[in-house]
Amino acid sequence: MNLLAIDASSLPASCALYRGGALAAESYVHNKLTHSQTLMPMVQRMLENAGLTPAGLNLLAVTAGPGSFTGLRIGIAAVKGMAWGAGKPCLPVSTLEALAWNGVCHRGVVCAVMDARCAQVYAALFDSSGTGGLAPLGRDEALPLAQLCRRVEQCRQPVLLVGDGAELCYNNLDRKEGVVLAPANLRFQRASSVGLAALAALAAGARPVEAAALAPVYLRLPQAERELLQKQQAARK
Repeated sequence: MNLLAIDASSLPASCALYRGGALAAESYVHNKLTHSQTLMPMVQRMLENAGLTPAGLNLLAVTAGPGSFTGLRIGIAAVKGMAWGAGKPCLPVSTLEALAWNGVCHRGVVCAVMDARCAQVYAALFDSSGTGGLAPLGRDEALPLAQLCRRVEQCRQPVLLVGDGAELCYNNLDRKEGVVLAPANLRFQRASSVGLAALAALAAGARPVEAAALAPVYLRLPQAERELLQKQQAARK
């Protein structure tokens, strides 16, 4: 099976190709260019180097959220366009679960955390056996940073922090014993981990969807909508 995985949920953008369950190629950038500029040329070059076209793919996987509202839309739009044009199925993947796969070799708890601004984070915790599997310890959440820090401090197993909010969380912990930051090369979203999450989901019985069914999962309203809601609530008082 040829699986194309894409991530554009945060500042980095990346794509990866799996063949027969093994990573065959990956391209990654973390710069100031927008994903609308970098993503599709990166995918095209990677597929060309691998001797493939979208027609030769069997499945396309993409991070559906949480994450940057604009980035998620760009990544999903890219996958929708390729999937529609080639008539291929898709698989949405949680950004936090994909992040956790960066630390799958850690023995203990992997905490995937993304900075949601205003002292808020997107986070999810996973049990990692260290033998190639992950088990969720709850659902993806948008929550106050202080609340996540308390959860991490209460963990009885060693904790690995991954994600662009990892350092923020670590620096705000009152107790850091048993908590470590993932190294820089494994801290941020990578399409290769999106592919691993997709392959694990398929093995667990997940069913791919048509391109039209792909939709972002924000976990909270965009800032403009939150501000409008606050104004409406204030006007009612």
